[in-house]
Amino acid sequence: MPDKSTTERAKNDLREGKSPSTAAGEFVHEEIDHIREGKHGARSPQQAIAIGLSKARRAGVPLPPPGKGQAKESTRKSAEREYEKGQEGAEPPSPKRSRARERVLQRESHRSATRGALSKQAKTASKKRTSKSRHEAAMKAVATKGKEGLRRAARKAAQTRGKKK
Repeated sequence: MPDKSTTERAKNDLREGKSPSTAAGEFVHEEIDHIREGKHGARSPQQAIAIGLSKARRAGVPLPPPGKGQAKESTRKSAEREYEKGQEGAEPPSPKRSRARERVLQRESHRSATRGALSKQAKTASKKRTSKSRHEAAMKAVATKGKEGLRRAARKAAQTRGKKK
């Protein structure tokens, strides 16, 4: 079960007009924090992300499952089931299954949530997208940030430019 605060942050993102994938990001952050805290591990950053997205779908975030050809058939079916359960407000998973899943994940590595591993994952994911797609995402971010968010982003960008010199 995700933390109440995570679910609340995700709902807040949706109320602000942010995309479902942004709201689902809150669950991914939570999962990465769990790995860093030592609650459990993950085989790879991709698995950590997948667990977070799965939790988001079950919590009711309207994140559609991947389309045909975007993921394995079994992954698609699983995502579809989770999406349906989340949309109809299904009961929480059984404690027995949750414990079994936790036990399996406790044997996995904690390196999958390091800065380096996540950076590498982000770069490879970004390379798969087109320039236009990245630009549109940036424009949408500008539209949903608000004045204070833009100011913060501009300051951050200026700092990173200063460091490169």
